[in-house]
Amino acid sequence: MSVVAESASGTDALPSPEAVLGQAASENFPVALGILGARARRALIAVYGFARLVDDVGDEAPGDRLALLDVVEQELERIYSGRPPEHPLMIRLAEAVGECGLPRYALERLVQANRQDQAVSRYETFEDLLAYCQLSAAPVGELVLHVFGQATPERIALSDLVCDGLQVIEHLQDVLEDHSRGRIYLPQEDLRRFGCEEADLACRPLTPELRSLVAFEAERAGALLDAGSSLAAELPGRCRVAVAGFVAGGRSALRGLQRIGYDVSAPRPPRERLTFGVAFAAAVSGR
Repeated sequence: MSVVAESASGTDALPSPEAVLGQAASENFPVALGILGARARRALIAVYGFARLVDDVGDEAPGDRLALLDVVEQELERIYSGRPPEHPLMIRLAEAVGECGLPRYALERLVQANRQDQAVSRYETFEDLLAYCQLSAAPVGELVLHVFGQATPERIALSDLVCDGLQVIEHLQDVLEDHSRGRIYLPQEDLRRFGCEEADLACRPLTPELRSLVAFEAERAGALLDAGSSLAAELPGRCRVAVAGFVAGGRSALRGLQRIGYDVSAPRPPRERLTFGVAFAAAVSGR
C-alpha cells in the first residue's frame, strides 16, 4: 500500500479546495451558474469541484498519482456507504449526492479516465478517442442532468454527444500543452492520413498539414455538437438556457479555431459576442 494511503489522513495529500476552485474563472463549466437557483448552483459547484480535483490529481499532482486517485475513490466509498468524507470538496459532493441522487458510476468514470491517463497517451482512432471521452467528459453532462432533475436515457444520450464534442474541442485547443505533457489526443491514424509526424507538434507555426488535421477534427467536433444540440429544447426554463450556453460556447470555440486558421500555436482569440449570441439563440431553440 502506498505511503499516501497509509497516512493518517490521505486526503491531506490531495489539492486544496482553494487551488481547485481558483481555476473556475477560466473554465467553461461554471459560466451558467449565475442564472440557476441556489440549490442547483451548490450542486454544480460540487460536481465541478470533484471533476477538477480528479483532473488536477491526474494531470498535476507530484508523486504517486494512482495512489492519490485511490484516496479519491476511498472518499467516494465513504459517501455512498453513508460515512462522512474528509476532504472539503468531497464533503460538498456528499451534500449534492444526497440532494440530487448523483449516480456513483458517473463519478467513478471520471476517476477511471484519469487512471487511464497514467497509462495511455495515444489513441489510434477517433472511435478510441470518443471511448475515452465517455469516461472523461460524458459523465459530467449526465451529472448536470441529474442536478437539474432531467436525466432520462434519451437526454443522457444527447448530452453524451454534446460533451464528446466539447471534449474534442478542448483537446484541439490544448494540443500543444498536452504534447508538452507527453500526451497526444489527435488520433494516430489521422496523423498518418494527413502526412503528419508527432515531431510536427513542436513546430511554430503549425505546418499546413497539421492545421488541416486540426480543421478536420474540428469539423467532427462540430458534427457531435449538432447531433446533440436538440438537448436544450428538451429542457425547461433555466436548465435550457444553461445547456444552450454550453453548446454555444463550443460553437464559439470552433469559430475561434477557424479565425486563427486552425493554428493552435497562435494566441487564442477572444470570444466574438455576436458569434456567441447567434450560437446561443440556435442552441436554445434546439438547432
